[in-house]
Amino acid sequence: MAVITDVPKESFRLSMLIYDTRYRSLTIQVVVFFLVMAGAAWLVDNAYRNLQLLGKDFNFSFLWTRAGYDIPQVLIEYTNDSTHGRAMLIGLLNTLLVAFLGCLAATVLGIFVGVLRLSKNWLVGRLMTVYVEMFRNVPLLLWILLIYTVFIEATPGPNAYRTLPDGTPGMSMQLFDTIAVTNRYTAVPDPLFSRSLGEISLGLFNVSVDLLALIAALLLSFFANRALLANATRVQEATGDRPVTWWKSLLIWIVPVVAVLVALGFHLAYPRLQGFNFVDGINVSNSLMALWLALTLYTAAFIAEIVRAGIMAISKGQSEAAFALGLRPGRTMNLVILPQALRVIIPPLISQYLNLTKNSSLAIAVGYLDLRGTLGGITLNQTGRELECVLLMMLIYLIISLVISGVMNVYNASVKLKER
Repeated sequence: MAVITDVPKESFRLSMLIYDTRYRSLTIQVVVFFLVMAGAAWLVDNAYRNLQLLGKDFNFSFLWTRAGYDIPQVLIEYTNDSTHGRAMLIGLLNTLLVAFLGCLAATVLGIFVGVLRLSKNWLVGRLMTVYVEMFRNVPLLLWILLIYTVFIEATPGPNAYRTLPDGTPGMSMQLFDTIAVTNRYTAVPDPLFSRSLGEISLGLFNVSVDLLALIAALLLSFFANRALLANATRVQEATGDRPVTWWKSLLIWIVPVVAVLVALGFHLAYPRLQGFNFVDGINVSNSLMALWLALTLYTAAFIAEIVRAGIMAISKGQSEAAFALGLRPGRTMNLVILPQALRVIIPPLISQYLNLTKNSSLAIAVGYLDLRGTLGGITLNQTGRELECVLLMMLIYLIISLVISGVMNVYNASVKLKER
């Protein structure tokens, strides 16, 4: 009778970390990790010793000292007596402003150009091709400088809008006498509220309650419209007929916002010339306008190609099948093509938003004081804190990029096709 005994367990030996395939990959990862950490520690130690040799230390106390310089375009209160930390906040807000406006305008323009590039009209298609190739093959910095030069060289001074002593009328303002483009700034109407709800202090800055009320109205409209569309989908699945919702959606979006604006006494203060400058409106600096236009036109060329590629990735059989079922071209695009094309469009679109945000640091070329111009420019030069300023800028840009990427990934997950 055979007796089966347990196989003796193999004892662990150090040589197994290299020669045993079960442990070799783990050993390599641990070694690489310690080498990387040792390299980082050497760099930090080397930087610390060099700072000591220069008689410097590593701290951020300079953020609480007086800045002593002016910033022309600000979104919150700021004077040259404010601290470097507040100047950094002003620069950050200016960066977020131009990035938000640029992403919004570039998306609209990019979709428009991308769809027109697929036009069967030969002239329209070629014109869009020329636009895309011209803007994406020339460095962004050159476009910024060119547009800024056009603003300061090809536009009149504010005094050109003044009536001459002999009674000759000066230049007329653009867009129904509401906007004045000059070689120093662009004067636009200022939105005001005659029954304003005031502001709430958050310590570093104040937040307008009027703005919060408008955001609340938009959120209410968004959720109400979402519920309306969900109900229409349920009716369609139950009966086969989808109820008409476009006019209800239009009312849902317009009525709450208009009601809030009327309740707050919304009106526009139009710019008017007084002396040598326009008053009452908002004077937007030409550096901001040039940067915004350049970022928009440059990034829209890339977004147009992304949109075109996304639409062309969908098989023509999808459109032909939709037409065979009696769907019109507009509904075919909305219900068949775009839902599938978004899977291709959204991921590279995230990269373009990130590129636009980081490219806004070129603002220093035209004197627009964003985060690079304040913290990485004047503050760095005044305080001599190169390492602290650069590390702080890198951390802020990293956080902004991660937030944009996270939001867009959530949106991508919400619009992608649900596989059964």
